[in-house]
Amino acid sequence: MATKTAQGAETAGTGSGTEARKDDETTTAGPGAVAETEQTGEAGPETDGDEDGESGDAEGAGEGEADGTGGKVPSGVGQGAGAVVSAALGLVSLTGGWIGTVASAREQLIGQLRTSTSASVGTQLKEVYGDAWHTTALWAGLFALAALITAVVVLVRPAFGAPGRPQAAWIRSVAWAGLSLGVIGLLLAVLKYSDALLAVPSAG
Repeated sequence: MATKTAQGAETAGTGSGTEARKDDETTTAGPGAVAETEQTGEAGPETDGDEDGESGDAEGAGEGEADGTGGKVPSGVGQGAGAVVSAALGLVSLTGGWIGTVASAREQLIGQLRTSTSASVGTQLKEVYGDAWHTTALWAGLFALAALITAVVVLVRPAFGAPGRPQAAWIRSVAWAGLSLGVIGLLLAVLKYSDALLAVPSAG
C-alpha cells in the first residue's frame, strides 16, 4: 500500500508539475501572443491607409494630367474663322466691294469739282476717270493684301500650337482658297493701278 501510495503521490506530483509548467508556458506565451496580435492589428490599418493614400495620389495625378491636357486642346474655332475671313476678303478684292465703289465715286466727284470746263479732254479723263480707277484698284489691293496675310497666319498657326495635333482639313482648304484669291486680287490690283491692265484711254 505504501508503494502504491507513493506511486500515486509521485504521479500526482508529476501531473501537478506538468500542469504547472503548462500554466507557466501559457502565462508566458500569452502576453507575447497578445502583443503580436496587437502589432498585426496596428500594421493592418497602416498598410490600408498607405494603399488608400497612394491610390488617391495616383487618381489625383491622373485627374490633374487629364485636366491639364484638356485645357491645352485647341478648339480650332479661331483658325476656322480666320480661314473664312481670308476667303471673304479675297472675294471682295476681286469684286471691289462697296468701300471701293464709294471711294471711286468720291474721287470722281472731286475730279469734276477741280477740273474746269475749259480743261482739255486728256485732263478731264485723268482727273475724273483716271484717279477714280486708281482708287478702286488701291482698295482692291488692300483687301487682297489683308486676305493674303490672314490666310498665311492661319496656315502657319499649327507650327506654334500644340505638337502632334494636325489642323482640320477644311480649315486648310478654305485658307488656301483665301490665299489664292488674295494673290490673284493683289496681282490684278497692281496691274490696274499701274495702267498695265484696262488703262484709261488717251484723248489723242
